[in-house]
Amino acid sequence: MQYLTAEQIAQKADHLDGPANINFINNLFRDQDESHLWPILNKFNVTEKAIEMAMQYDCSPGIEYACVVDNLIGEIVNDPQNH
Repeated sequence: MQYLTAEQIAQKADHLDGPANINFINNLFRDQDESHLWPILNKFNVTEKAIEMAMQYDCSPGIEYACVVDNLIGEIVNDPQNH
């Protein structure tokens, strides 16, 4: 499987506007979720948690939103409290 960067994900969703763009981005992140791997080991779904957190931000659809989700995923995975 080829993993996409936040920029690549945003680019693939570029043809959509508003909520459709965000939903498309969310689905692409979900498709490459690895919550089953170390250090999370299926304790919870990292991607879903990041998406829920990102929805609390006032992000524009597209690259801004994709970068926020991507950064949140990294923060969640690297947070020692989640291990």
